Amino acid sequence: MDHLKSQLDTTISRLKASSNLKEIQDIKVSYLGKSGAITQEMRKLSDLPNDQKKDFATNLNILKTKLTDALDSASERVSKEEVEKKLRSESIDISLPTRDSKQGKVHLISHTMDEITEIFGNMGFGIEYGPEIEDDFHNFDALNIAPDHPARQLHDTFYMQNDGELLRTHTSTVQILTMSTSTPPFKFISPGRVYRCDSDQTHTPMFHQVEGVYIDHNIDMGHLKGCLKEFLYNFFEGQDIKIRFRPHFFPFTEPSAEVDISMGESGKWLEVLGCGMVHPNVLKQVDVDPSEYQGFAFGMGVERLAMLKHGISDLRTFFEGNVNWSEKHGIDFYRIPKIIWGLGK
Repeated sequence: MDHLKSQLDTTISRLKASSNLKEIQDIKVSYLGKSGAITQEMRKLSDLPNDQKKDFATNLNILKTKLTDALDSASERVSKEEVEKKLRSESIDISLPTRDSKQGKVHLISHTMDEITEIFGNMGFGIEYGPEIEDDFHNFDALNIAPDHPARQLHDTFYMQNDGELLRTHTSTVQILTMSTSTPPFKFISPGRVYRCDSDQTHTPMFHQVEGVYIDHNIDMGHLKGCLKEFLYNFFEGQDIKIRFRPHFFPFTEPSAEVDISMGESGKWLEVLGCGMVHPNVLKQVDVDPSEYQGFAFGMGVERLAMLKHGISDLRTFFEGNVNWSEKHGIDFYRIPKIIWGLGK
């Protein structure tokens, strides 16, 4: 801890002198990212004796708060400087005649979500939505996520000031809300925004996810594989892709798998979604008899699929509001998918 404190003092001095947002972001990731120094220290909590945990956590949170304040201050200062610099360089002469206006486009994320919805709608899936502010039960407990699971920690989840409230970390919460207020069979997807404490080239604190579930009599892994293969072949529109299912672990499915694709001649496998047969404990939480009903669930990141399909390397560009980027990657309105709403519920 003393070494970390000394290291942070030096880092905070760097932040005060920094004039580069990327440097500030890199510092944030190096301490607060999934493999960051403070995050690694937090993971040691579970191995400490109970009489040491409180002091360790208190001291660590003090250091984290000190760093977070310095990061926010530096980001605000540098962002303001960059905006002022940009305003000076992009001043407009209002005496000039008007130019031909450009027609707006649909954002690539919105278009990708519509594409996904259309494909699953044509396969008989309905659409369900739920709140973005949730509680521990719907986000964790009902999904068979253990009380000591790392996903519940502050370094992964945004908690609200009100006790027990949080920003949902996945749209699987809609699965619980929907199944607990109706009766099987269930067949629906739940698209929407989700939130996690992560930010770098391939992660953002807010992103989009589509989760799906199909519960009925005699549903098995074969149905799951057939469904997802059909989706991926349709989504990538006949591109030369190979698909494999790789054993994995998720608390809410058993057995579980991650789905990888290989595109073209590269031979490189890329993970695109997770899936599995819904765990009996999840069905019990929503009063569905697992001896009578079973089914599968899957979840995918919308940004990841869009990046793969359209060759985008940096996730953060989706949210920068750059007009030139939108002109290049935006979708013309006449290409909006013909979405089929509410089928198969």
